[in-house]
Amino acid sequence: MKKIIQTIIIFFFLISCKKEKTVTSSTNGNEFFVSAVDISSYPEIALSNPTFYDLEQDKKDFFLIFKENGINTIRLKLWVNPSNVHSGFNKVKEFSKSLKNQGFKIWLTVHYSDTWADPANQQIPAMWQGLNFSTTKDSVYNYTKNVVTQIKPDYIQIGNEINSGFLHPHGNINTNYFNFIDLIKTGVLAVRQNSTDCKIILHFAGLQNSDWFFNQIKTIDYDIIGLSYYPIWHGKSLIDLKSKMQQLSITYQKKIIIAETAYPFTLGWNDWTNNIVGQSDQLILPEYPATPEGQRNFIYQIKRVVKETPNGIGFCYWGGELIAWNGSQATNGSTWENQALFDFNNQALPVLKEFKEE
Repeated sequence: MKKIIQTIIIFFFLISCKKEKTVTSSTNGNEFFVSAVDISSYPEIALSNPTFYDLEQDKKDFFLIFKENGINTIRLKLWVNPSNVHSGFNKVKEFSKSLKNQGFKIWLTVHYSDTWADPANQQIPAMWQGLNFSTTKDSVYNYTKNVVTQIKPDYIQIGNEINSGFLHPHGNINTNYFNFIDLIKTGVLAVRQNSTDCKIILHFAGLQNSDWFFNQIKTIDYDIIGLSYYPIWHGKSLIDLKSKMQQLSITYQKKIIIAETAYPFTLGWNDWTNNIVGQSDQLILPEYPATPEGQRNFIYQIKRVVKETPNGIGFCYWGGELIAWNGSQATNGSTWENQALFDFNNQALPVLKEFKEE
């Protein structure tokens, strides 16, 4: 009888172990959950010497507010040779070092451009224009190698929102598919050959056609699927978001992260620069109004969606620092101050409470 009981115990233990191995959701193991903010513009904003306040209205260091609320990763954009040096190599390297010293992990989104790269814009850097394809590949390898060896990010994106490819025209996924794959593989190779622990993210904006895109890159050696999700551009259904994330995760057996998201706490403004989100029809109503609690509840649900997705490992809030730093009458100021993580008095908003791990 004792042997039978022991056999039964061993049987159920093995089943339990098997289940633990197949359950990869961040809610069912010790997977590091990425609670990230993209604050790429902070070095520029800091030049205006803004004062920030925590949730208790006490004056406090900007980064300490983040640390106290569970933010563990900082995402930064990297441009090759921008007219504004703040997102160039040396500035990002310097900023990353400071952030690491404060205990944050670093997530770099490498645009392979001198300016914004997104589904509609993938402009080749000026210094690489006119190069043939082979030399462009060499440039991608050497540049990526320098990023990995000198800045040493924990996470790296090979391109930003690469729905249409990157480094156009060479890497246009629609007109030069095989060159696009070659360029992505070159960037990946530079990471793999020069880092043993940097995780590679491939980043798609939105839900529509995401399954097609990730099928196109199924031969690529990468670690994490990254998705942008903004209701104004990518649909107003968090159910659809969850369904798509689960489908992608299961189909491609990759970890998955929301690489960009944000939501307004008001439809008002704090400078004379038009905001990107400023109308009620751009919101998810009535569930998530443009109020501090509406913003907080939206991020709470985003976090739930990720945690209920197999292989879901975290999310990143984009533009958390984008207060109206250029003055209340600036026409070239922030288009995002109503979606920042601080109100118009630079006080931390309740949404920050949702970044802390339970």
